[in-house]
Amino acid sequence: MALIKKVKGIEPTIGKNVFLADNATVVGDVVIGDDCSIWFNAVVRGDVHSIRIGRNVNIQDGAVIHCTYKKAAVEIGDNVSIAHNAIIHGCSIEANVLVGMGAILMDDVYVESNSLIAAGALVSKGTRVKSGEVWAGVPAKKIKDMDTALLEGEVNRISSSYNMYASWYDEDENK
Repeated sequence: MALIKKVKGIEPTIGKNVFLADNATVVGDVVIGDDCSIWFNAVVRGDVHSIRIGRNVNIQDGAVIHCTYKKAAVEIGDNVSIAHNAIIHGCSIEANVLVGMGAILMDDVYVESNSLIAAGALVSKGTRVKSGEVWAGVPAKKIKDMDTALLEGEVNRISSSYNMYASWYDEDENK
């Protein structure tokens, strides 16, 4: 069963039809919308600031979502995929975004909708990724504009697939 823990009297709020892997961790001032999935070894730690997660968001294996004390909360919009081992720290992500495997988004990063952060990218503190952009590299920079094939074939396909994957797991284990 996932570790769901109260911090300073604040308990996470978890929406309907949310899959929590057995060893996922969700603590503190966290609100998770409906139809989300938090996968194995993922940590969503709202102990020092708030974390707000929209609908149909998947936070994949080993990802870490955290904040900066009294300075930088996390906001994640609808239809977002946070891939394996990504780190989301004190930043905002609008709807329809894919954050690739091992990517790191630092404090005060703002990712507008319909965008992609490539695997392994390091998005530096305070960076703004505009709608429809693809960013990659260390430090990350814009490498191209999003096209329909990439948006539909990767960003939207991945976000819509994770509820199907979650359905493969025994219902009793998701309570």
